[in-house]
Amino acid sequence: MPIPKTWVNPVLATLREGKPVVGMTITAACVETAAQAANLGFDFLWIEMEHSPITLETLRNIVLATRGLPAVPFARVPVVETWTAKRVLDMGVLGVVFPFCSTSELARTAADATKYPPVGKRGHGSGLAMFRWQTEDPYPDFADRNVVTVGMIEEYRAIEKIDEIAATPGIDVLFIGTSDLSFSMGFRGRQDVAELDQALNEVVAAARRHGKFVGRPAFNTASIPKFMEQGYQFFQAPSEAKMMSDGAKPYLEALGKSASTAKANY
Repeated sequence: MPIPKTWVNPVLATLREGKPVVGMTITAACVETAAQAANLGFDFLWIEMEHSPITLETLRNIVLATRGLPAVPFARVPVVETWTAKRVLDMGVLGVVFPFCSTSELARTAADATKYPPVGKRGHGSGLAMFRWQTEDPYPDFADRNVVTVGMIEEYRAIEKIDEIAATPGIDVLFIGTSDLSFSMGFRGRQDVAELDQALNEVVAAARRHGKFVGRPAFNTASIPKFMEQGYQFFQAPSEAKMMSDGAKPYLEALGKSASTAKANY
């Protein structure tokens, strides 16, 4: 049965209700792992194509393997370019995460890349996406309503222009890459720095002023309630590899085989 015209991307619907969403990060080029992850209760999959070996072919297989499962496929592309977004959108993702949206011009490029003309500049060659999302109304109309555009704030120069970036039409979420932002400020990834906290607060404030949702990594579950109080709604959960490591730890420790004592079998 075709997707009805009233259907709304569950990620957008949840955000608009003022509730949080969370996506598990997929870094392994393994369709089975992604399909299992899509059925765990996460709102979306953060399919990592900037810092992993996942290719377009693997992405396409993941998109097909997760049909009918709760989590919506998103992809982080390696660079802010129209063609990078076009390729993952045509594979059938329903959200694009753009790294280093450090200027209003880059934010505009990101926003344009995810919408069809006359609103944006997405090219029409979406046969594969149309197969994944079989809709009552034309696919371009469906996509323009439901694709989520995420601009990442990862450099201090973005903080200096944050109001201009946040004001960009078509950007749905401002996502702070807290580690890269810390590096750009000279703190080598440290998170316990007052200047970094101030920069984060500036992003949250700008997002509120311009009606954007704001997100960040949530790799420490104990911090999530505090992040939500601060106004964050869009969260990136750890990768499948990190979750496997965390899940293995108590079993190993129960047998006296903690990470500190385990030896590689070279």
